[in-house]
Amino acid sequence: MSDTAERMFLLDRASGGGGAPLYLQLKKNIEDAVRHGVIGPGDALPSERDIALKADVSRVTVRKAVQDLVKSGLLVQRHGSGTFVAPRRERVEQSLSRLTSFTDDMARRGMTASSVWLDKGIYPPSPDEMMVLGLSAKEMVARVSRLRIANDIPMAIERASLSVAALPDPGSVVSSLYATLEETGNRPIRAVQRISAVNLAGADARLLEVPDGSACLHIERISYLASGKVIEFTRSIYRGDAYDFVAELRLSGQDRDSAEA
Repeated sequence: MSDTAERMFLLDRASGGGGAPLYLQLKKNIEDAVRHGVIGPGDALPSERDIALKADVSRVTVRKAVQDLVKSGLLVQRHGSGTFVAPRRERVEQSLSRLTSFTDDMARRGMTASSVWLDKGIYPPSPDEMMVLGLSAKEMVARVSRLRIANDIPMAIERASLSVAALPDPGSVVSSLYATLEETGNRPIRAVQRISAVNLAGADARLLEVPDGSACLHIERISYLASGKVIEFTRSIYRGDAYDFVAELRLSGQDRDSAEA
């Protein structure tokens, strides 16, 4: 690590750092070093012990500063390897006005899309699935779940539910669910989405490679056939640090006339 980078561990004790606790001073110094390119994506930080010696603080102080930066996504920790500056993530914008596939969205951006299948199976329906898909308690539901990846970065977890009549063999879905549905005339033509903010934890956080408590977007989508029948109920989790959803809003004719008056 260069002399310039080493200076981030020098704390201002003469002025007391403006009254800020030592861990906040250390945290800000590391943030500033990343922001100004002193250390870049993928660079390793010294060990907790070494930072404590360089900054002349306790390891508890170092741990608190580093953990705050891990939670914010600026740093990542790899078990057995150490602490690194997180890779710079290109944010993806997705329009809310078009019903498109993840693969198509990524291809338009020049990104390579891939998926890891988490589940393909037939199950008794949950109360939510029964209500949305119009199923009885005796009917079964087909579920397909996968981890969505773009340029080797986990972006989203998608969990889709359909009636068995629409998807009798979930295992037949190889890459595109919509391509499979199109073969049987069941590809949706419109959808209604509900977006909410959630803090992720547990298995889903590990799948998306984000710290517990990370801000993410939870999306429920109900998709319809041309007849108006519900064909798909999907619940997805998108990384909050990598995805932006964009909607174009227009004034109605009456509102536009009022605005121009």
